[in-house]
Amino acid sequence: MPVAQKAVVATASPRAFILKHTALFAAAGLFVFVLCLTYGLDLSPGFF
Repeated sequence: MPVAQKAVVATASPRAFILKHTALFAAAGLFVFVLCLTYGLDLSPGFF
């Protein structure tokens, strides 16, 4: 493992790591939910 990566991993607390990944997972879930509600992205020529 490179020295810079060890320094970043050593300073990040496990709680911050879990919180960050929980937020990313929630954002991904919200994005998929919105796409399901809108039946995907409308990329037809008439849209532009």
